[in-house]
Amino acid sequence: MIRSLRVVLALCATLTTSLAQAADPIERRICVFDLAGNVGPVMTAMKDWQTAALQWGLKAKLVAYTNEAIAAEDLKAGVCDASLITGLRGRQFNQYSGTIDSIGSLPTMDHMKVLLQVLSDPRSAKPMTSGDYEVLGVAPAGAAYIFVNDREINSLAKAAGKKVAVLEFDETQAIMVAQVGATPVSSDITNFSTKFNNGVVDILAAPLIAYELLELYKGMEPDGGIVDYPIAQISMQLVGRLDKFPNEVAQLIREASFEAYDQVRARVKIEEDRVPDRWWIDIPADEKREYEAMMQEARDTLRQQDYYDGRMLDLQSRIRCKFDPSRGECSNKN
Repeated sequence: MIRSLRVVLALCATLTTSLAQAADPIERRICVFDLAGNVGPVMTAMKDWQTAALQWGLKAKLVAYTNEAIAAEDLKAGVCDASLITGLRGRQFNQYSGTIDSIGSLPTMDHMKVLLQVLSDPRSAKPMTSGDYEVLGVAPAGAAYIFVNDREINSLAKAAGKKVAVLEFDETQAIMVAQVGATPVSSDITNFSTKFNNGVVDILAAPLIAYELLELYKGMEPDGGIVDYPIAQISMQLVGRLDKFPNEVAQLIREASFEAYDQVRARVKIEEDRVPDRWWIDIPADEKREYEAMMQEARDTLRQQDYYDGRMLDLQSRIRCKFDPSRGECSNKN
């Protein structure tokens, strides 16, 4: 999730198209969520970009935030011209792009690539703007998996009665936990890994690139593991204030985001490959089908509650059917 965000270099570089024409540098305050703060890998990437941006006529003031919630609130308050946050947190600014991370909607990174290609097309620009905000770019952060402290928790039935870390602002997780009879433990992105590593919770969901960054191996030792079934594709989104980043500039950044996809994916894979094979927990095919059915039910429920954007869910369904027309949901699709 973190190192892959060097994509910001590619995303923001396209600002030169309109800003370089200005006689005086245009100042923008970019708030960057990085768990490691000012010395973290995200800020390191952004500082490289900041230096280069001066020659484009953009004077960017970078501010590191270790608390993602505050980065989002400061964007609302106008303290930030743009904030780099997770798609889960970004849903409050744009429900359409915030539904990219919906549970089970994109089975693989290949599905994610097709989706981001669609979103980079100018014809998809309209829903990327919502109220006073516009999504300037989306970067893939890899799939999220279920981490457990006991390898015996290799089925939904065995998760019953266990404690599960759930992000307090993501209703999806609470619904999923309730469905399997487990106990949700409200957490945020700054402490959910600590709760797992200290044994406060038995289960958490996280992208593989968090394995080393958040030292999740501590929570899995000695008998835990990672259930070999991706439950969501995680995104990082650069959300800007509409009056600070014109639509045409945002479109260029989105196009650059997709053009950088393969490079970003390669960086994410390097981090994912750091996970030793011994941690993987295989689950049978019928268990995977049970996971899929449960996630479909959760998506349907959250669509009805207007938590997920139906337009994005429909687009994701069409992409799933493109990859596998034999899926039951595809019978009525062209």
